[in-house]
Amino acid sequence: MSDPSWTQVVKTVDPDKSEQPELKRALGPGLLLLFIVGDILGTGVYALTGQVAAEVGGAAWLPFLLAFAVATVTAFSYLELVTKYPQAAGAALYTHKAFGIHFFTFIVCFIVMTSGITSASTASRAFAVNLTVGFGIPDDNLTTLLIALGFIVLIMLVNLRGVSESVWLNVVLTLVELSGLLLVIFIGLWAIGGGNANWSQVVAFETPEDKGVLLAVSTATSLAFFAMVGFEDSVNMAEETKNPSRIFPKMMLSGLGIAAVIYVLVSITVVALVPIGELAGSETPLVAAVEAAAPGFPINDLLPFISMFAVANTALINMMMASRLLYGMSRQSVLPPFLAKVSPKRRTPWTAILFTTALAVALIIYVSLDPKGSIVALLGGTTSLLLLAVFAVVNVAVLVLRKQPVDHKHFRSPTVLPIVGAITCLYLVFPWTSGRPVGQYTIALGLLGIGILLWIVERIYSAAARRRSTPEKVDSTR
Repeated sequence: MSDPSWTQVVKTVDPDKSEQPELKRALGPGLLLLFIVGDILGTGVYALTGQVAAEVGGAAWLPFLLAFAVATVTAFSYLELVTKYPQAAGAALYTHKAFGIHFFTFIVCFIVMTSGITSASTASRAFAVNLTVGFGIPDDNLTTLLIALGFIVLIMLVNLRGVSESVWLNVVLTLVELSGLLLVIFIGLWAIGGGNANWSQVVAFETPEDKGVLLAVSTATSLAFFAMVGFEDSVNMAEETKNPSRIFPKMMLSGLGIAAVIYVLVSITVVALVPIGELAGSETPLVAAVEAAAPGFPINDLLPFISMFAVANTALINMMMASRLLYGMSRQSVLPPFLAKVSPKRRTPWTAILFTTALAVALIIYVSLDPKGSIVALLGGTTSLLLLAVFAVVNVAVLVLRKQPVDHKHFRSPTVLPIVGAITCLYLVFPWTSGRPVGQYTIALGLLGIGILLWIVERIYSAAARRRSTPEKVDSTR
């Protein structure tokens, strides 16, 4: 059964699509840089440091550095592809252009979309929890659920309003969450300058008894990578970026570099100030570091509000990415055409926004059924697991698509980098090299099962639609 080519003229697939307005190009270099930095500096840095330290001890900065190295190598592949094909849909678009297999494309699309929606849903739940703590609202599960649902609806309204408004809100949220991290760094450096740091901890490896150093570092890097996956969201904003082939390379690499410096400084500061045993068991490692550096500083009262802005930024960016991904895939006739509807006034993909919000609402309700479970921890690891698999595919796609030149100049990655990227991503995916817990693979297989089921249903529906539209042959012997 043949499928429409991604390079096929859209009008030949659906004449109505030619009448759809294009997305508004509102992102310049500055807004794109803040979008990328804000996407990477999400909720991960506020919670992952302690978990990483539990795997490698005081050398918690090393896994973050390694994760950024892997992310940067893969970013070079994304830069070649986004400047070569400056369209929405990201990894799914590149997969189909390289391999042309509808099933494979659908799975990649489903994985990326689901990771964004799940991340945003989890962030919404975290926003609600921090709001109840910040304002002293009684810890009631129903109240938290209603706040989370109200928050995701608010994100939907901002998204529907337009990309300019969404990105400017992203700028504000990015500056707030960045100020919180800089606060931790500056207070920590002040304490370190006063001789209150234990520098021997910064280079001390303390691994679990059942793991060697290499496996422990691999496990910690797999955890840390969850904080790095945000840069992939930006490629789905290509159709809303001014001159993407020119500005994407500088802005993406600059954004990764800025985030890398902040992450390493935060991890070194925290490890130098907090005993490893206390840090490994802490769910709020940054609070512990500031309390050790400056006792009496009202960080307990301030951090919930900073965290609210951080997770709000994560939710906004992920919902923007998911809706643009659905829009792009629908434009390429891989998903139903109704998902490509664009508001004539606001020029936003309104049906895709409503669809992704509906999925997010369902996930928020599901998460709220077991508020004391470890869903967030497992989901973070599963997100990095699935996206690392996608990144491996993207690195291979770069090499395959070298055979398909385009008629404009674009960024070109050194050939060795996609090869290194594919190998390192797969290394962090497999259980015997990454040290991931079984629960992450269980969730990942469940999500893939849902994706395969949806693909089968879509194939059956399409076949039935074609049979209904084909007139019955007339018997010529009569």
